[in-house]
Amino acid sequence: MKQMRLLLILVLLAVGPFSCQRAGKPTFATVEQVKTQFRNDVMTFQAATTRLKKAIDGADATTQQTAFRQARLAWKKVEWLTEYYFPATAKAINGAPIPEYEESDAKTMEPEGFQVIEPLLFPAVQAEAHDELVQQSAVLASNVQRLLKVAENNPTTDAHIFDALRLEVFRIITLGITGFDSPVAQYSLPETRAAIQSIDRYVAFYKDDLRRKDAALSDSLRLLFNEAYKKLPQTGNSATFNGFDRMAFITAVANPLGYRLLDAQLALEIEPFEESRGLRADARTLFDADAFNADHYAPGNEYRSSAERIALGKRLFFDPVLSGDGKRSCASCHQPQRAFTDALPRNRTLDGRQPILRNTPTLWNVGLQRALFADSRVTFLEDQATDVVTSVTEMHGSFENVVKKLAQLPEYRQPFAKAYGDGITSLNVRNAIASYERSLISLNSRFDRYVRGEQGSLNREEIQGFNLFAGKAKCATCHFLPLTNGLVPPHFEKSESESLGVPQHLAWRAARLDADPGKFTHTGGVIHRHLFKTPTVRNVALTAPYMHNGTFRTLEEVIDFYDKGGGKGIGIDLPNQTLSTDPLHLTRAEKAALVTFMEALTDTPTP
Repeated sequence: MKQMRLLLILVLLAVGPFSCQRAGKPTFATVEQVKTQFRNDVMTFQAATTRLKKAIDGADATTQQTAFRQARLAWKKVEWLTEYYFPATAKAINGAPIPEYEESDAKTMEPEGFQVIEPLLFPAVQAEAHDELVQQSAVLASNVQRLLKVAENNPTTDAHIFDALRLEVFRIITLGITGFDSPVAQYSLPETRAAIQSIDRYVAFYKDDLRRKDAALSDSLRLLFNEAYKKLPQTGNSATFNGFDRMAFITAVANPLGYRLLDAQLALEIEPFEESRGLRADARTLFDADAFNADHYAPGNEYRSSAERIALGKRLFFDPVLSGDGKRSCASCHQPQRAFTDALPRNRTLDGRQPILRNTPTLWNVGLQRALFADSRVTFLEDQATDVVTSVTEMHGSFENVVKKLAQLPEYRQPFAKAYGDGITSLNVRNAIASYERSLISLNSRFDRYVRGEQGSLNREEIQGFNLFAGKAKCATCHFLPLTNGLVPPHFEKSESESLGVPQHLAWRAARLDADPGKFTHTGGVIHRHLFKTPTVRNVALTAPYMHNGTFRTLEEVIDFYDKGGGKGIGIDLPNQTLSTDPLHLTRAEKAALVTFMEALTDTPTP
């Protein structure tokens, strides 16, 4: 089931935009204008990458860096539709600079593109890496040539165009202004400006139609674009990057822009798509209370939640009938009053003789993930339930026995019959538990209320903490907004893992790497040694101690660890560390502001 589901996801990402027909007006002539402009922009991008390749072949360092920046700006003009229709090509051009392991054929794929070239050119050109730069620039030029070819024949519709434009706004919020794809050159803000300019240009093709429908809305969009240009600098360096007020940009420009683009789409009678997505196609902003659909991450439509299934799953969650000895329930370790954790570095095995392998994670928003457990070994919550219940060390149960026990309990027979037509089965038990867990959505913290317009919800220090989280401290480049976990925006279809170099015990000197091999245990990929799924930061003030082994007791200790450069920064030899090894140089006041912001992410409604 897992492999089939993952294959379906890849197919949808690759060809999904072609599968839906546009609805309503305007005429196809507008679409043709968009297609022509996009091809022209791709040709401009190709010319910029050609200049970069020539500069690397023999120009001076300043010329090389300038050519790189210009090529990146040209990329941002075509990013919105390339990412939408040609994700594989987009990844080859601007993918993360870390290897990927293909589990299906046990093959490691080396990275390529802009993010591989950038650290070879910035902050200073590495003369010793000239041959690699020449090779990488040639590969980049080849991938851009491929983009030019596929862009020549690109059927699209008005609905897809507006969908792609709004996704670009969400990409700007989550990956653009955070510096995700420009971590060394720190040129993210001028690049964001270029991306906004591109959105502006393509929306302009609908300007006349929109003005006839709603002149006030058309004027509102114009004002938002102008405001974006005022806030975004045309040049970039560490000072402008670190000093940028991301909160003001999101609340005053990016959120309203996403909102108004949807209004424009509806005014033009272009209906949003109704297909299942993690981020709903009609979400006005990333921060809407109902922007995400946890049922999208279920194995299929037949496994989606209902009120009856959630209520049944909740009863099972607190019932020790699931365990082999009838003494431990899910809630024994996932305690609601502790944000569904247990306040222990690692809980005890069922017999109480030793600690279990890893720290107990929160279950808030657990349904909004594509991978589960710290080592990402399963995809669906139904499989997570199987793994825990049948684990010898955790619950030592058997679903065959659970079904027999439940069948003998009158209080369960009717609820199962009502929730599932076929009554009490192993699959239905697991799906009921998963349905309850998918209902545990916690997206109404003071931070969420602030970005939705409740300006008194955060104080000045908490806002500063957010700007650090999404900027200088680089937290949001792994803990992606708005979920603050590793689910990659803006499609939210892949959960990332990172190798941080977490020590066995808290020590800033003579630290030893924790022995847990992480994701490597089930993939066998060497690059997965000591990789662990990026957890959510939401409710983090309630979920101490931290990391997969519970080695850090406080948020202050966690921030110090990142500030020093992770494992390598404290002397641990970890060849595949994915966390930047550069110190963050956070001041004491900045660290305190980060903590106050993360505390503002607390939100534990009655489960």
